[in-house]
Amino acid sequence: MYNLNGKVALVTGAGGERGIGRAICQRLAREGCDLVVNDLRAQPYSESGWGGLPALVAEIEAAGRQALAVEADVSAAAQVEGMVQDALARFGRIDLLVNNAGSRPGPDRAPVVDLSEAAWDQVQTVNVKGTFLCSRAVARHLIDRGAGGKIINMSSTAGRQGLPRYAAYCTSKFAIIGFTQSLAGELAPHRINVNAVCPGNTLTERTHYIAAGLAQRNEPDADTTAALVHDLEAQTPLGRIGTPEDVARAVAFLASDEAEYLTGVALVVAGGWQMGG
Repeated sequence: MYNLNGKVALVTGAGGERGIGRAICQRLAREGCDLVVNDLRAQPYSESGWGGLPALVAEIEAAGRQALAVEADVSAAAQVEGMVQDALARFGRIDLLVNNAGSRPGPDRAPVVDLSEAAWDQVQTVNVKGTFLCSRAVARHLIDRGAGGKIINMSSTAGRQGLPRYAAYCTSKFAIIGFTQSLAGELAPHRINVNAVCPGNTLTERTHYIAAGLAQRNEPDADTTAALVHDLEAQTPLGRIGTPEDVARAVAFLASDEAEYLTGVALVVAGGWQMGG
């Protein structure tokens, strides 16, 4: 276990019931963090009736930590600035930013010759611009505060290797690795570590939309998702698809003092899906 007692973490894209964001928040709370949890909508649609950010706040508080939910669009500068100010008004500080928010897959999973400008723009706006805006806002606070800090950006194995029909997504995730390295160099003199996590195939709500997009279906269905998961597991050396908890473990490590000498790293969490540098 890592000792993050007294730290305050801001995690974007945390509202999904089976998402990486929720798992990260749960793990950081167990490590002692108080949390600011964000999503575009406080209560995203869920067939199961999952309560979104309010339910996540209740989970964190039940674990003995404090939490604040902030509904904000990470691609809108004014909303990002407002989110950071809300966090500072509640907790007085931010020690850790996890840029986890991502665009919903679907129409962007298409060959470039068929890819619409709108689908391309949506992916870049949320994944790249959102990461930039949140990092800029929190980095300004961390520099002013002068006590160091951590920024962790969510990239992907698709940010290290281009894939057919993933051009928009791969571009955005390659960009996040480059942004991470640039920001790491800029913030190193301020003792602010900036790293990226590159999950491989991970079973979340997004998996259903990826399967539907690749199958050119308008809505997800269980059979299409099951077929995709089966294929992915067969291709993964460790024999299973990743879980949100696998990614959350990596984030907790990078957030801790154990990773104090790591910056500009893109850590692959993929069960052997990609090996090497």
